Amino acid sequence: MASGAAPAPARKRRPVSPLTFLGVVLLAAGLVCLGWVGWQYFGTNIVSRQEAGKEIAALKESWGGPSAAPTATDEPVDGDGTPLAGSAQWLIRIPAFGSDYVWPIVAGVGVNDLSRGVGWYPTTSQPGEVGNFALAGHRITHGEPFRRMLELTVGDTIIIETRDAVLTYELTSAPGQLTVQDTETWVLDPVPGHEDVTPSEALITLTTCEDLFHSPDRSVAFGKLATTETK
Repeated sequence: MASGAAPAPARKRRPVSPLTFLGVVLLAAGLVCLGWVGWQYFGTNIVSRQEAGKEIAALKESWGGPSAAPTATDEPVDGDGTPLAGSAQWLIRIPAFGSDYVWPIVAGVGVNDLSRGVGWYPTTSQPGEVGNFALAGHRITHGEPFRRMLELTVGDTIIIETRDAVLTYELTSAPGQLTVQDTETWVLDPVPGHEDVTPSEALITLTTCEDLFHSPDRSVAFGKLATTETK
């Protein structure tokens, strides 16, 4: 009686070495980090610019359109006339950055506010008012509205559009001339650097991160109101 061939012995699986496991873990972590960096530096810009475009369109519509006469509809405010937190209130244009540069100004400087436009410090004055109208914007990620801010020089203009006026501020200091820590709130005073002085002019302050990475350094520019044109 013929016998069948003997089965081949089963091949033993080699155990995964600790070094191989560590390498896989590090590779996965690296891919996650790359994805996060890509999202921060590219993805957030796309989303923020889309959101800013929606805010600009909605704001112009509430004003009656880009070329229509002002309507009786005000920007969103609460009972005492203070702009509602998180609402788009005004528009900012900076001619030095090109004719197509325009961003909404949102009431607040929280994470969500700065992801949709330039933020307004609610404790400061409103556009055209005597005192300090202070703004903040990202220099990198989340739309990067102030990415080129350090290029600004003395004499450059900042144009603020409200429902019924166009205000032109002129810089009296360049952002490259002053760096402060993010805890130095004196730049938001009614008269920056002069805590006990009563303001007599309409001023503007621009703040942004000095570095293209996370740091406590802030670049600051100051200016004052030059002209007001009623719509």
